[in-house]
This record gives sequence, C-alpha cells and structure tokens, in this order.
Amino acid sequence: MNSQNTLLISESAQRSVGALLSDVEGLVSPPDVCMRLFELIHLPTTGAADIAKVIAVDPNLTARLLRMANSSFYNFSRKIDTISRAITVIGTTELYQLVLSISAVKTFAGVPNELVDMNTFWRHSVYTGLLSRTLAVRANILHPERLFVAGLMHDLGSLVLYHQRAQEMRDILLLANGDEELLYHAELEGLGFSHASVAAKLMEQWQLPASLVEAIHCHHEPEKAGNARIEAHLLHLANQLVNESEQGNFMAAPRADVRLGQSLLDTVGLSEDELFFAFEEAAEQFPATLQALM
Repeated sequence: MNSQNTLLISESAQRSVGALLSDVEGLVSPPDVCMRLFELIHLPTTGAADIAKVIAVDPNLTARLLRMANSSFYNFSRKIDTISRAITVIGTTELYQLVLSISAVKTFAGVPNELVDMNTFWRHSVYTGLLSRTLAVRANILHPERLFVAGLMHDLGSLVLYHQRAQEMRDILLLANGDEELLYHAELEGLGFSHASVAAKLMEQWQLPASLVEAIHCHHEPEKAGNARIEAHLLHLANQLVNESEQGNFMAAPRADVRLGQSLLDTVGLSEDELFFAFEEAAEQFPATLQALM
C-alpha cells in the first residue's frame, strides 16, 4: 500500500496481505473490460464511442449500466437508452466507477464463502455505498458519487478472509457476535491485519483513486486517515448508521447501541437532521439500486 496506508499496519502484516491476495488472484482480478477502460479514459483522444464499444462487448454489463442509469440512483427525467448517452449525461469518470462497481459485484459473486450470507453481505455493502454518497452530497464533497464506490467495496476484504482463512474467521465471527467493530479489533489481534487492510490493498490493485483506497483502509479508524480524512469519516459514519438499520445491517444483526460522537459530526460538517434526511434518501434508492447491481 502507498503513502498513509503503510503507516497503519506493520511490514509483516503488509506481506501477509500481499500473500493472501496473491493466492486468490485468479478469483478476484479485475475483468479485462475494467483494465481496457482504465487505459482508455487516460488517453486524450478517447471519445464516448470508444468507451461504448468496449462496454458493448459485455451485454450483461451494458444492461446493468443502463438499469443503474435509469434508476432512482440518478433520477434523470429522460430515459437513458444507450451507453453513449449515459457517458454524455453521467460523465466518463463516473461511468468508469460504475463499471468497477458492477464488475466487483460480479467478480466476488464467484468467491465461495460458507461463513456469510451473500445476500446480507451485498445489502450491507450497497446500503453503505448509497448512504456514503448521500452524506457526501449534504457535506458538499466534490464528486460524491465516488463515495458510493468506496461504500460498496469497503468490506470486500472480508470475503477474501472468509474464503482463505475460514477457520480463523469462524472463531472471530463467533467472538464478534454480529458486532462489526468487535470483528475488526479481533481481526487485528488474531491476524495482525483486518478486512479493511485487505480490501484497501485489493482496491489499490483495481486502481481505485488513492483517496478511496485510504478511506476504505481507515473506515473503522477514520482518525488515522491523512489526505482522505473526510472521505474516511463519511464512510465510517455511513457504515455505523447502516448497522442500525433493519435492511442493511452487518450479518443481519441490527445494533441499537451505535453512538455517534459530536466530534464525528463536526468533522464531516453535518447535523443530526441532515443524517436523517440522507438516510431517508438512501432508503428510497436502495431497492432499485440493489436490483440493478445484482
């Protein structure tokens, strides 16, 4: 990991995370379409038609992108019926982030896990992404859509750990008893690193922006973030709030004792009333977004 991220775990833990991911590289590598799009969007001569041509090779991806573009996630007044039109109204960068999100869901659906209900996992991830985005909008964060990507992918490291360290994670899950904060600290104590470290390294390999990688890495301890301090706090806040909800909580175990300190609200510049309205907005978008991604 780069910059601030290397300060959060030891060198031996970094090596362990690297080895863990190398063992599942074939299962969790970004699809070719992501790599090709990443190259295209960094070429000054690339146009909407070039991007649409790459996406059109994958009919399933095309259909999911159009479902997202026409969902309440964007709430456009006119129907978006082509990828070229989607690029025009959404923008190249955001469309690429949507491709990453859809590809991640599809890729990790193929990672076998006996320790987690995948429906519960994705509900938590999608809801966290939506709430991260709506909170970012109310906090006047630039390009708030990228927080959806961070929220969607913040727990992908857990799927790798459930697959690669099944017995250890079974014990840790029993100890955590549905409390994600307890899970995080038990991972640090038992493994020397956490699902957040694994997810961050993985998303670095998927070439997510450094700010999102850092936010994912620090989503349980946002005060340790550097350049992505606000993003990390927003992601942490969204994750905490979603764990209070009935339909998006971690491990189907809603918590009634989640406490949000005033310092957290002060850091992101939001009031409790704004949290309520952001949550209502995310709840409205949740069913259609979940359906479009799954």
